Amino acid sequence: MFFDASVAERQLQRTWFKEPGLKIGDVRSGSSLPQCVKLERSELLALHLDGDVVIGGFFPLHYVASDPQYSYKTKPETTSCSGFDLRAFRWMMTMVFAVEEINRNSSLLPGVKLGYQIMDSCDHVHTSLKVLFSLVTVAQTLGPFNIPLVINCLITFNNVSYFATCTCLTDKQLYPSFLRTVPSDLFQVRGLVQLVTFFGWFWVGTIGTTDDYSLYGIQAFSDLFGQQGGCVEFHLTISKSSTVAEIQKIADKLQSSTARVVVVFATEGQLVDLFSELARRNVTGIQWIASEAWVTASRLASPNFHYLLEGTLGFSFPGVSIPGLKEFLLNVRPSPKPGMEFVNMFWEEQFGCVVEKPLCTGLEDLRYVYSSYSDVTKVRISYNVYKAVYAIAHALHTFLNCDSVGPSRGLCEKHSSFSNGQFLTVYMHISVLCVFKGSTECIKCPEYFWSDKEKVKCVAGVEEFLSFYDKMGIILVAITLLGFILTTIITIVFHRFRYTPIVKANNAEISFLLLLSLKLCFLCSLVFIGQPSWWTCRLRQAAFGISFVLCLSCLLVKTIVVLLAFRANVPGSRGQMLFGTSQQRILILCTTAPQICLCTGWVLGAPPFPFRNPNYQIVVECKEPWPPGFYLLLGYIGLLAFACLLLAFLGRKLPDRFNEAKFITFSMLIFWAVWISFIPAYVSSPGNFSVAVEIFAILASSYGLLLCIFVPKCYIILLHPEKNIKKGMTRKCCR
Repeated sequence: MFFDASVAERQLQRTWFKEPGLKIGDVRSGSSLPQCVKLERSELLALHLDGDVVIGGFFPLHYVASDPQYSYKTKPETTSCSGFDLRAFRWMMTMVFAVEEINRNSSLLPGVKLGYQIMDSCDHVHTSLKVLFSLVTVAQTLGPFNIPLVINCLITFNNVSYFATCTCLTDKQLYPSFLRTVPSDLFQVRGLVQLVTFFGWFWVGTIGTTDDYSLYGIQAFSDLFGQQGGCVEFHLTISKSSTVAEIQKIADKLQSSTARVVVVFATEGQLVDLFSELARRNVTGIQWIASEAWVTASRLASPNFHYLLEGTLGFSFPGVSIPGLKEFLLNVRPSPKPGMEFVNMFWEEQFGCVVEKPLCTGLEDLRYVYSSYSDVTKVRISYNVYKAVYAIAHALHTFLNCDSVGPSRGLCEKHSSFSNGQFLTVYMHISVLCVFKGSTECIKCPEYFWSDKEKVKCVAGVEEFLSFYDKMGIILVAITLLGFILTTIITIVFHRFRYTPIVKANNAEISFLLLLSLKLCFLCSLVFIGQPSWWTCRLRQAAFGISFVLCLSCLLVKTIVVLLAFRANVPGSRGQMLFGTSQQRILILCTTAPQICLCTGWVLGAPPFPFRNPNYQIVVECKEPWPPGFYLLLGYIGLLAFACLLLAFLGRKLPDRFNEAKFITFSMLIFWAVWISFIPAYVSSPGNFSVAVEIFAILASSYGLLLCIFVPKCYIILLHPEKNIKKGMTRKCCR
């Protein structure tokens, strides 16, 4: 059973090649130390110990690898690896320690010797596949009772991972034989969202890499963060082999961004170049939120990064102490003999010498050198490796020593021991995942990702929203500004002629308040355009609801004043006596207050938030966690509009040349026609077209009110001033 960082996200690689040598099963004489041997077919370097059951392991001993170039005419070149990871070497040696400890334990797997086949995966996919397929190929050469148990990468038998936290691996239909000794990222993501929201950070950026660990982690964080009302300003991606220009572009974005809280899902080796560039620029003031893969990384704790990463927050696995591990690690020694390459690489990295030349004596003492390799006071990932080895050992022990009852009864009766293939038949399930064109199966892309044109890989989907730069957005903005300018011009005209009879007769104070509310109605449509954000989602419906209620409240007051005035048969004066200025203001306040309370409670209790809707490509929209809020808002607007329509209809035949009730009736009919047609159009419109439909309804009803109520007045004021006299307000004058 091979175990590694993951199945789907950390398919790693290693590229040291040797001359043809020993096969698995050959044991070097005269040494109890593990040996690096060469597989006969693959010729890839491996740390090997022969055993009855061979456990395979992949570890990212190096974290920088060049991408192979494929010409399809010649054999691909060897991938070079660099950047030795002392912590990963500790993980590797922890596996060796656990296997040797189990082999010394007479009560666990008695009579069965565990072996291992450990390879450096170089934190890269391509050569990692070579390593995996070479191990699977060699497995066919093993005799009875010499069974490799395989984990990870694309062809998987039975999987135990110590570092794969990706939520994608919880799907047992896709990965039925995958197990892990590390919790899923689902728990980490919940903790990170609670962390940032606890401090009130609702405007953040994210950084990730191109592997599934990052893709699924960032996606899960963004979804849950959005549900809590947060918004992600940007997402930056670090490629496996980022160029200097790409790193500088990411650094530029971080410096220019308004989001000063950045959530990073990546491994430490993938972040060194970026953090080095930011440290060179002396960038400060960023609050970093770290995933467990790098939050405790000693390489990033160097003085060079102190000012940059000071105050970084994140969650890590609980640290434990493994008895005997430190002594085992400190007793490791280099040797120029074949088979000790991994140890020699570590020694050269630790002491800055070369083993093959007389620069390393081998007598250097690890006790006097502090590093992440020897720091085992509270190990985390190493403990996951330790648990993974013991999980395999206990599973084998149970398999070989189970009784003849329960669901395993038939198995126990047949196999008190096992031979090649029998254990695999019972416990291992083959699954093949395709990642290249021409495969018989294919991987489902993560959410918000789409396959490229060649159907070879998943690429990030393009986010869509009603932009200020789209043709539709430009048209709507132009119509909005035209309405605002027209309302402003009418306001100026009314103010210039505020002492004339036509303005005074139509309640100048309420008219100016109505014009102000119409300006707000026009302007609120602009909040619906552009990429939804934390504040626009909260503001748009509230601004729309309150603006229109204020507008309708003014119309309601104007209608009541007209009715009362003419019912008393004394135009103007008696209306003011029965329903004076104070009463008018109180009525406007009382009719507007319920909408203000509703919108405030809605925004505070269940605020809309930005949401990426994958049903229509990837449409960024404002999701309303409490849908009744929007319909209550519309319902109250409809109630006031009905009251205005009813009262205005009653006063439509009053004997006045300029009958305002008649024009209010026309405006309310337009208002009702627009909003009755809005509801089915809004529900049936896909994607960002629903936003355009709502903007159109707002603009159409606003124009209806403006044109029906104020344009006739301006017509008389500007073009027929002879009618703008007190007697001109009746039908009998100026015929």
